Amino acid sequence: MKLPDVVGTLPALRRRWLRRFGWYPGDWIWVTLATLLVAVAGTAAAIALTAGDGHSQKTVVALGEPVPVTAPRPVPKRSASTTAAPPRKKTASKLVAWPRNENGWTIVLVSYPKTNGRPSALTAAHLATASSLRQVGILDSSLYASLQPGYLVVFSGIYAAQSDADAGVSTARQAGFGGAYSRQISR
Repeated sequence: MKLPDVVGTLPALRRRWLRRFGWYPGDWIWVTLATLLVAVAGTAAAIALTAGDGHSQKTVVALGEPVPVTAPRPVPKRSASTTAAPPRKKTASKLVAWPRNENGWTIVLVSYPKTNGRPSALTAAHLATASSLRQVGILDSSLYASLQPGYLVVFSGIYAAQSDADAGVSTARQAGFGGAYSRQISR
């Protein structure tokens, strides 16, 4: 009895593969190649869509939660007027330290990697104090169990309850720290 002729796309591809390479890995190769092509096309589309979006916000993943890392908006400069304003008494903005051996809540304004991030953290902290945010300081995240180690965290406020910290987030965002969020601080 004669075997039926095998016709179709898949058998034709199989025969061509065998003629070209001398071996055949199995029919799974075609599904795998199609999946690879879809993944490459999807990646290319994602890169093309996000390449020119113009956003300056970056996200660092810390303990499974996104930690926005943004450059704070600069304070607009006032135009010089023809009449000289009386000289202001210059006060140095003093940064606060987190109370020793105390847990609580705060508002995270921005976070910077510890390597070469100190100047940026200081600039952001001074900008926060110039924007009238209260109790501004910088935390070394490596010293706190509730934070991802390796970052300098610019914070505003020391609160006993999460609801108090949450209430101040909108003020921090209006001051130019659009990625501000409340966070528990514990040793």
